Amino acid sequence: MRKLLLFNKKNDVGAIGIGAMIVLIAMILVAGVAASVLIQTSNTLQTQAMRTGAQTIREVSSGITVYTIDAWVDTVTVNDSTEYNNITCLAITVEPRPGSNGIDLNNTFILISDGDTKALLRYDYNDTATFFTDSIEGDFFAAIAWEDLGNDKFAIGVLQDYDNSMKNNENNPVLNRGDKAVLYVYTNTSAVLDSPIDERVDIFGQVIPEFGAPGVISFTSPKAYTMSVYKVQ
Repeated sequence: MRKLLLFNKKNDVGAIGIGAMIVLIAMILVAGVAASVLIQTSNTLQTQAMRTGAQTIREVSSGITVYTIDAWVDTVTVNDSTEYNNITCLAITVEPRPGSNGIDLNNTFILISDGDTKALLRYDYNDTATFFTDSIEGDFFAAIAWEDLGNDKFAIGVLQDYDNSMKNNENNPVLNRGDKAVLYVYTNTSAVLDSPIDERVDIFGQVIPEFGAPGVISFTSPKAYTMSVYKVQ
């Protein structure tokens, strides 16, 4: 009777060992699957983090700067005397920020407002004969035929372009390091401010590139007009 009991006890021990082995194998399989999921997730997160980091660096380090803004005052001659009206044309000189990537001016917008009217302007790459000049020489404001800008577009004049990234690519002019361009805005049209800029008017807005920090437009027109050209910003 004792031998029979001992024999049964040995069988019980064997069964327990097999059960423990099954549990161990199951735990190993579960751990392997979990490890695989974690590795895959970490790889995905790493890739996303690198992509996000690159985009963030580009957004932070890139952008456009408004170098200066010049304004042209419309004049008429009455009895051999010059009368100065209001500002009808703006020449916004821009350049890339230090360390910035190239800025495609075809994908750049100008947002401008006088507090009553807000306009969004862009470059018309389909009409480069009207909206692009590959070199500015002499009179700053004579480079563009202003009467042709009576719509929601701005014109581009090349001021400095050492690598010809704008001159040789008028459909998609790219502003690179060391380049300067003049963005011409005709204000006296219903698509922009609907009228010339009077004295003591606050003008504000942005030059918004495809990516990166925008350039700031912020000035107040002169208290009185006694000249044809003003540097307003």
